[in-house]
Amino acid sequence: MPDLEFVQTELAGLCLLTPRRFGDHRGFFAETYSRRIFARHDIEVDFVQDNHSLSRQIGTVRGLHFQAPPRAQAKLVRCGRGAIFDVAVDIRRGSPTFGQWVGYELSAENGRQLFIPAGFAHGFMTLEPDSEIVYKVSDYYAPETEGALRWDDPAIGIKWPLKGDAILSSKDADALLLADFDTPFVWDGKP
Repeated sequence: MPDLEFVQTELAGLCLLTPRRFGDHRGFFAETYSRRIFARHDIEVDFVQDNHSLSRQIGTVRGLHFQAPPRAQAKLVRCGRGAIFDVAVDIRRGSPTFGQWVGYELSAENGRQLFIPAGFAHGFMTLEPDSEIVYKVSDYYAPETEGALRWDDPAIGIKWPLKGDAILSSKDADALLLADFDTPFVWDGKP
């Protein structure tokens, strides 16, 4: 059994990963990232920064965020505590899946991760209180290149598992609709 299982999603380049856990009476150990294993899956990415975020309340939605070229970011997202519904939307002009989304539950319990290449908008919703998200990025934060799409854009149609009103920042509540967005990303025919 490999130490890191890769599953290609229906959106080219986007992978769901499940690290193998080695456990005993003390807990477990898991290798959550290996450049060598990523290279075996034809993913050459240089992660330069790790980020850690805490969302206190269930129903907190963050996203759908991206950084535009030349500071575009690939991300490797996991949940260190609690649980989230993690979403990626293809925003690559010319992609056969432009505007389509996938979403997966990532939790401390299931250990799953989502690899999101540049060219996708990313967001998540907390499913448990005090959920912590830990993610690697392939470029440094560059506020002049950041952008966001509306989390509830009907043209995208994300089926968020909300049980009430979303808890949002004003930036996310006022983000662009896909129809008003001129994407800086272009699909090159590769994953």
